[in-house]
Amino acid sequence: MSIVITGASGRLGRFIIKELLHHVQPDQIVACVRQMESAASLEEQGIAVRFCNYDEPASLKEAFAGASRLLFISSPHPDDTVRLRQHAHVIEAAKKANVGHILYTGFAFPEHSDISMTHLHLATEHAIRTTGIPYTFLRSGLYMDFIEALDLHAAISTGNLRVHPGSWQFNAVTRSDLAAAIAGVLSVEGHSNKTYELVAPAVWSFDNVVSTLSELTGKPISLCPINEVQHWIFSFLRKIDTASTSGDLEHLLGRPVTPLIESLRSYIGASQI
Repeated sequence: MSIVITGASGRLGRFIIKELLHHVQPDQIVACVRQMESAASLEEQGIAVRFCNYDEPASLKEAFAGASRLLFISSPHPDDTVRLRQHAHVIEAAKKANVGHILYTGFAFPEHSDISMTHLHLATEHAIRTTGIPYTFLRSGLYMDFIEALDLHAAISTGNLRVHPGSWQFNAVTRSDLAAAIAGVLSVEGHSNKTYELVAPAVWSFDNVVSTLSELTGKPISLCPINEVQHWIFSFLRKIDTASTSGDLEHLLGRPVTPLIESLRSYIGASQI
């Protein structure tokens, strides 16, 4: 079995490879990267590294050669028109390389959102289905990383977590949980033509954040919704589905997702506790 992973030098890609090494041998993994020098540490582990650029179709067919499973990590390009073209290149190359199975990292509950990013993921999924190649759609939830925009250190210092007003609920998950679940899917049979919504099984709110911060720090912290908070993240969050839940992630993990208290502990650091 040869598992080919695109975007292998990115944050999610590296997390997935780290988890995948618990399931398969290094010589079963092929890491595809745009900058070969960025993957030196992967080569040192016995992982094959191949050049792969979504804008260069010729590089893709060579990178995907012999792939029994291709993990297609979606492009990070900020322009969704460019991303759609890049994704088309990947899918066409997968067909030409006779890839045995395509696994694609999209976005959770795209049908519930109305922004170009989610339209892109739906279009990519449709294009993959038309190839006739067995597929698995790994629809990743909102990364817990978004919480960095809230400036938790300022909240701890002032005793107030400032947010834009709203009935906010979140199904966000950690990259490490996503990586562990995806690695598990990559390493076994039984996931052909399935779609997984990789989100938390229960939502949490900003009220949960302040109570958890208070518990971690021993300081009273209050939620402070004010209209003056105009960070772009709140506009983005309103346009996507952050409240729908699914048990898919916990099922694939075979354990509970990382609890909110552990996620917050990692963001605020030991010096704040």
